[in-house]
Amino acid sequence: MTADATVSTVVPESPVPATESGQSSSSSAQTASPVELSEAVTSPEVVPEAASTSTESVVEELTRQLAAAEQKATANWDNLLRKQAELDNVQKRMAREIENAHKYALEKFAIELLEVKDSLELGIEAANKPETDLGAVKEGMMLILKKLADTLKKFNILEINPQDEKFNPQWHEAIAVQPVQDQEDNTVLLVHQKGYQLNDRLLRPARVVVAKAVQSN
Repeated sequence: MTADATVSTVVPESPVPATESGQSSSSSAQTASPVELSEAVTSPEVVPEAASTSTESVVEELTRQLAAAEQKATANWDNLLRKQAELDNVQKRMAREIENAHKYALEKFAIELLEVKDSLELGIEAANKPETDLGAVKEGMMLILKKLADTLKKFNILEINPQDEKFNPQWHEAIAVQPVQDQEDNTVLLVHQKGYQLNDRLLRPARVVVAKAVQSN
């Protein structure tokens, strides 16, 4: 070897891996302090004031609507109960009126007949007296009969007296047929008993003798 040759000892630097260095710097940049982590964990979530106010308004409105609906439902229920009670009272009153109508339907008619009965009793009492004139009794009986006829007519009880009329099986009852010359068939010759009708309803048919025409020789 020559004198000029110099032996130098090179101490290599410890290499630092690029990846470790990069990770280390990144970790130090992203790692938070313990105080910051503690505050992040323990701090409550902050709700915006506008959202909280809006929620309270919705709850208050729903509560108000619920109270109004409950009040309306209570009023409707009370009204229904009142209407039902009124209907029950009307039905009971109608039932009583119908029952009374059945019991006392003839009340007015009976009162009118009582006057006729009173007149008949007075007539019989007068007829029993020796000094009573027979003509006066007859006249009194005619007045009583007229009063009775007027009473019947007042209550639409009409007399059926078909003398010399055509026989009508709806209103008449033939008790006999008599051959007669110069007389039309089915003519009422004799009214044996008068009939009566109430309005348009037959109470009793007139019992009559009917003619059967006979040709004259």
